[in-house]
Amino acid sequence: MTYRAAEVRTEIARAVIPIRGMTCASCVNRVEKAIGRVEGVVSATVNLASQEATVEYLRELTDLPALRAAIERVGYRPLEAETPPVMEVEAEAYRRLRDKLWVTAVLGGFIMLLSMHSLGAFAGHLPQESRFALLFFLTTPVLFWGGSQFFRGTWASMRHGSADMNALIVLGTSAAYLYSTAVTFLPGFLIHHGSSLEVYYDTTAMIIVLILLGRSLEARARGQTSQAIVRLMGLQPRTARIIQADQERDIPVEEVQVGDLILVRPGERIPVDGVVREGRSSVNESMITGESLPVLKELGSEVIGATLNGPGSLKFEATKVGRDTALAQIIRLVKEAQGSKAPIQRLADRIASYFVPAMIGISLLTFAFWIILPSSPSFNMALLNAVAVLIIACPCALGLATPTAIMVGTGKGAEHGILIKGGETLERVHQVDTLVFDKTGTLTQGIPRVTDLHSLDGFSPDELLRLAASAERASEHPLSQALVEAARERGLSSEEPQDFGAIVGRGVRARIEGREILLGNEKLLKEEGIDLGTLEAEAQRLSTQGKTPIYLSSNGRAMGLLAAADPLKPDSIEVVRRLQEMGIEVVMLTGDRRETAQAIARAAGIREVVAEVSPAEKLAYIHRLQSEGRVVAMVGDGINDAPALAQAQVGIALGAGTDVAMEASDITLIGGSLMGVVAAIELSRRILRTIRENLFWAFAYNVASIPIAAGLLYPFGGISLNPMIAAAAMSFSSISVVANSLRLRAWFPQTSQKGFPVKMPGSF
Repeated sequence: MTYRAAEVRTEIARAVIPIRGMTCASCVNRVEKAIGRVEGVVSATVNLASQEATVEYLRELTDLPALRAAIERVGYRPLEAETPPVMEVEAEAYRRLRDKLWVTAVLGGFIMLLSMHSLGAFAGHLPQESRFALLFFLTTPVLFWGGSQFFRGTWASMRHGSADMNALIVLGTSAAYLYSTAVTFLPGFLIHHGSSLEVYYDTTAMIIVLILLGRSLEARARGQTSQAIVRLMGLQPRTARIIQADQERDIPVEEVQVGDLILVRPGERIPVDGVVREGRSSVNESMITGESLPVLKELGSEVIGATLNGPGSLKFEATKVGRDTALAQIIRLVKEAQGSKAPIQRLADRIASYFVPAMIGISLLTFAFWIILPSSPSFNMALLNAVAVLIIACPCALGLATPTAIMVGTGKGAEHGILIKGGETLERVHQVDTLVFDKTGTLTQGIPRVTDLHSLDGFSPDELLRLAASAERASEHPLSQALVEAARERGLSSEEPQDFGAIVGRGVRARIEGREILLGNEKLLKEEGIDLGTLEAEAQRLSTQGKTPIYLSSNGRAMGLLAAADPLKPDSIEVVRRLQEMGIEVVMLTGDRRETAQAIARAAGIREVVAEVSPAEKLAYIHRLQSEGRVVAMVGDGINDAPALAQAQVGIALGAGTDVAMEASDITLIGGSLMGVVAAIELSRRILRTIRENLFWAFAYNVASIPIAAGLLYPFGGISLNPMIAAAAMSFSSISVVANSLRLRAWFPQTSQKGFPVKMPGSF
């Protein structure tokens, strides 16, 4: 049953449930269907690589115990989230698998030696009956102990009227084992029915050994796909030094409360997010912002948990702890992305749900065909071909093709400050043909700076700036702050203004050093009857460059003008050029005035500009582009960008912006570098290309191998596929898919030398 939030007034909860026992894409499909049948479930996504189910459900209709019970009913084992930590469970499972592999490999080696026809001194004196019996006793523990998990998985799936890859392994190995057992203990019966006395204990044992080898290598490689999470979690300090009643004591970081006063000494990591209350130091924030230079922290500065303190000591008040810290949010976003499923994988999952029953049918048809064929070599040929089909048809690679690439790729992106929300985003990014930039704080630095000083004869530029800064000392306007900061940088002392007054829409009036100072736009000075002379032409020239001219007069006489502008970020021009080379149309969308927007666009190389628009108009413009058939990505950093970010097919938020923008976006760039936009698109395309490669080889492998296993090439030179080779090939297919995904670990932003944050030692 499907529920809509509008029909049932209840809270939609979200849970991530670790699951053990899944081995292939058909397992994934079965678990998803089982969870989906639970009343109140809104959506369920199961990830084979991370061994987790992500479920959204209505709290009033179901709960976690009901979800876990549904998973258990179809034969799989749900774990309590993070208790014990899932990574520890994975490590323990790998160790058990490795130990089992060593034992079965040793037994398998003896079985292979005993199965050879020319044994020499090893066991050549043994009668055939004794050799067969010895092989039986050596093979039995390999099959029933070494392959116990395959039997458990088969039994669990069969109880619920389905079959998975475990069934293929069990049917194949059991057929060879049972036939060999009959040869060992009932040879007369088989001779009477015309069968040859050959045993296939070596086939049974080596199939188990090779599949265990493949599983252990796959588990080890799969563990490497989640190294990004391990490194991120390793950045979090274990303890924090809090100050209470003038006493210092260390407590676990989990016990830190909002409002606690925390001391951080030189060289220590900051345990949680907070605001500095005492001290002065520089902090390496490269793991968050990508900025390689340390950032000065003093009274009132914000500090971020897991960043590295420099030479000074800091006392700060905790403002965000636990799941609310910046690091915890990054880890959450990465985990959600790694647990997601790309739409392209859903096709593979649907195919896999029918694949196992189909392969059992093909195996039975293969056996029947070779038995009834008049020119068939023997019963043994029919048996071996049927077993080979069962073994080589296991759809492990199909289930791993997408999640392994997503896990490695999104983890690698996180290492370089690119947080991609999931598989659907990856596919949409590949289709983007139009990228819309906000201007202020995105293409530009977001902080106005004084760019020009033009004084008339008789006045110096420094005097012009000093008087302007003095007049604006009492104002909070961004342009006022730019003037005060420019004077400070040039070492000019500003005076406290007298009789200060702001003139709305015009400027300010103040008395400084006994002089009547007017500072503002052209209208203000003309209304006061002040002759601007040549300043008007200069102001017009500056306006065409996207700068804001500010006139200054003293005692009714024009002194000159200053210009301020919000400059482009250093990498804006390069980013626009790279995007256009990638075939993406670039648009600037801003609420700023048209002249300024056009000047900034010309400087950045952007041809299409839409200015003087409200947040609602930004949203409408994005919608219009989409109605024209364009696939739109939007880049922004402010609250006013959130609606447009949500409307675009792909929303890209700068992490230096607001939490609202980050929540509304599909990709978050930690830090403010625009080169992350290019890197995010490059990484997304690389991940999707890897997924397609994985799916191609997984499908191509089965399409090509199954006919060979069935004996299609036997009439042409007697070519057939030994079941042991089939087992090795099946394991290799899964390993190759994981290995191909692991190649993404070598990815590095090509833009790192042109402004993209470079990963520093200690960063994730």
